Amino acid sequence: MNKNREVWVFIEQEAGQIAAVSLELLSKGRELAERLGSRVCALLCGHGIAHLAEEAIYHGADLVLLADHPDLALYRSLPYARVAIDLVQARRPYIFLLGATPNGRDLAPRVASAVRAGLTADCTDLQIGDFRQKGRVYSDLLYQIRPAFGGNVIATIVNPEMHPQLATVREGVMRLGAPDRTRRGEIETIEPQFDGRDLVLQIVKREMQPPCCNLTSASIIVAGGAGMGSKENFQLIHELAQTLGGEVGASRAAVDAGFIAAEHQVGQTGVTVRPRLYIACGISGTVQHRAGMDQSSKIIAINSDPAAPIFQIAHYKIVGDLNQVIPWMIRAYHENAK
Repeated sequence: MNKNREVWVFIEQEAGQIAAVSLELLSKGRELAERLGSRVCALLCGHGIAHLAEEAIYHGADLVLLADHPDLALYRSLPYARVAIDLVQARRPYIFLLGATPNGRDLAPRVASAVRAGLTADCTDLQIGDFRQKGRVYSDLLYQIRPAFGGNVIATIVNPEMHPQLATVREGVMRLGAPDRTRRGEIETIEPQFDGRDLVLQIVKREMQPPCCNLTSASIIVAGGAGMGSKENFQLIHELAQTLGGEVGASRAAVDAGFIAAEHQVGQTGVTVRPRLYIACGISGTVQHRAGMDQSSKIIAINSDPAAPIFQIAHYKIVGDLNQVIPWMIRAYHENAK
């Protein structure tokens, strides 16, 4: 096993539960590590979270670096950055992956800046491959793949010189593997070394608000776009989603028009989803939107424009007036569900 090419994954947790994106990255990290002949190392920070180390191993970690400390109980930029930077500088991982969450987007650039390494944000795919430059071949680099120029091209970014190769990855773009509870791994306890500057920020009060929807784990999503025409017409999306027992999604155009809150936005600037059924209503199907939902198992598209780009990826295509088609679908479901 080549320990010089370790793949590290930052494990984000809240209230004793590992974030889904971290588990997805462990699955992807396992794939990358096998390609490199190396191992997966999970960096787990918090307080009273030792029990989560085994869960990280079940999802693919070979080694868990466990930093369990009262000053890590809640995420704060400086203490978490101190732990990560000290470990990266001392052990020099080959690849370091973080979720593209608010915390991951805060932590990743701090680590990259401190160790003078490159960082690619919001990747949608990660692969291992070679790169040739000026007659020199760099073997087994991390291909950091993400949309660029407004989603009109897919860029592959490499970092041949400065390591670790850092990338943040959005939730839902990597497949979550099933945990293997027979896996065994090593747990190493880390004693953080803080100074006064790391602890200058104190959390005085914290308020949590539950999310209005859970698109990333929804099995059925009914999404509306600008073609719905108005906020009042968008109620048809809510009715169809409620009928089918699904969640409500939206395109950026619908959010920008004020039809629905931004938490429902699917796409490059929203969330990435993989439902069993995705019903796109009045959504033209720009590249930016399709990047967030094109891996759905079944896609039904409803649009009055027969040339709408969404039809290029839809499994079932309905050309018609949404104000007629959606009520027909609701009525047909109730009639056949009896």
